[in-house]
Amino acid sequence: MLLPKGGVSWKAARASLPPTRALWVLLTRTRFLLLLAVTGTILLLWRGLSSTAPELKSFYCWGPSKPPMDMTMAEQARWLAHLETPVIFNNHAPIEVNSTTITHVDLNQIKSTTKAVQNEEKILILTPLKDAAPYLSKYFELLAKLTYPHKLIDLAFLVGDSTDDTLAVLAAELKRIQNRPDDVPFRSAMIVKKDFGFKLSQDVGERHSFEAQGPRRKAMGRARNYLLATALKPEHSWVYWRDVDIVDSPDKIIEDFIAHDRDILVPNIWFHRYRDGRDIEGRFDYNSWVESDKGRKLAASLDKDVVLAEGYKQYDTGRQHMARMGDWRNNKDEEIELDGIGGVNIIVKADVHRSGINFPCYAFENQAETEGFAKMAKRAGYGVYGLPNYVVWHIDTEEKPGNA
Repeated sequence: MLLPKGGVSWKAARASLPPTRALWVLLTRTRFLLLLAVTGTILLLWRGLSSTAPELKSFYCWGPSKPPMDMTMAEQARWLAHLETPVIFNNHAPIEVNSTTITHVDLNQIKSTTKAVQNEEKILILTPLKDAAPYLSKYFELLAKLTYPHKLIDLAFLVGDSTDDTLAVLAAELKRIQNRPDDVPFRSAMIVKKDFGFKLSQDVGERHSFEAQGPRRKAMGRARNYLLATALKPEHSWVYWRDVDIVDSPDKIIEDFIAHDRDILVPNIWFHRYRDGRDIEGRFDYNSWVESDKGRKLAASLDKDVVLAEGYKQYDTGRQHMARMGDWRNNKDEEIELDGIGGVNIIVKADVHRSGINFPCYAFENQAETEGFAKMAKRAGYGVYGLPNYVVWHIDTEEKPGNA
C-alpha cells in the first residue's frame, strides 16, 4: 500500500475506517457474540484447572503401596510424616431455657433412705381434721417435741365438714408455733379447706357404729386423697400420716420408723383408761391385721361394692389383729407383715403415693380407706409392715358394746 505524500493524517485514517454503524452491526452479530462467549468460557475453565492443580497434589498417596502391617519401620516413618488426620471439636452448647412458665423437676434426685437426716430428706406430715378443736393443743405439743429437724418438715392439714372452731384454733396454733424464735418452727405449713357434705356427729356411739363404717371410711378416704394431692411436692421423700387425737408418742418416732426402710410402716395403737386408780392399757386400732382364710372366704361371698368393716361382730373374719399382739416393754423393732392397716400413724415412702397408691373412697377388694390402701399397695408389690411392740397412745374411747 502506498502512503499519501506528507505522511499519515488523522483525517486520512478516519476516512479509511468503516462507518460507525457498520462497526455496530458487526459487534452485535450473533456469530461474534457466540465466539466471544466461547472464548470467555475457555478462559475461565483454564484458570480453574490451573488453580486446583496444587490442591490435587494433597491427595498424593504417600508411602509404599502395601498395608501398614507389611511396612518396615523406615517406611512407616515416611508414611506417617505425611499423615494428617482431621480432628473436629464439636463442643455442644447447652440449651438455655429463659422462661418463667417452664420448670424442671428431677425426681431421680429424690430418695427415701435410712440416712434421711444426713441427706436432708424432706418429710410431709399430713393430718385430716373434722371437729378437732379440743385435740389441737396436745397435737402441737407433741409435734413440737419431734426430734427430726423441723426445717425438713412440711405440715399440711385438711379441714372439712367441721361444725366447731377447728379452723380458727388450727390457724392460731400454727401462728404461735411458726413465730417461735427457736428451732421448733417447721419448714412450711398448709391449710386446705374442703367440705364433702358428709355429716356424722363426733359422738363415739354414732361415729364408731357398724352402720356408719362404710360411708365414714369412704368419706375419710376422699379427705386423705384431697389432702395428699394438694400437699405432696416433688421434694418430699417421706409422708407421715398422723391423726390429731394421739396423746403420746416417742419423740424420735420419725427416725425410728425410717430406720426400718419399709415402704409402709405402722405402730401398734393402744390407749390408757384409768379406773379405780388403775391404768388399764386398752387396745384401740383393729384395722391393722393379718388376713386369714376365713376372711378371704367371707370377702369372696360379699358383693364387690360392700366395704368390710373390720373389728365388728357382724363380720367374723378370723383375722389376726396387731392390737392384740405385742407389748411396749418388748423389742420395739420387731416387725410383722400386715394385710390391712389403720390410719392413726402411718409412715410411707413418698414414691409409693407417687405411683398411684392412695386411699380408695370405694370398695377395693371389699376394703376402703387405710385398709384399702394396704390392699392396693400389696397388689402393686409394696411391703406393708407393723411394729407390734412400738406403741402410740390414742385418746380413750368407750367403744360400743359388742365391738372387738
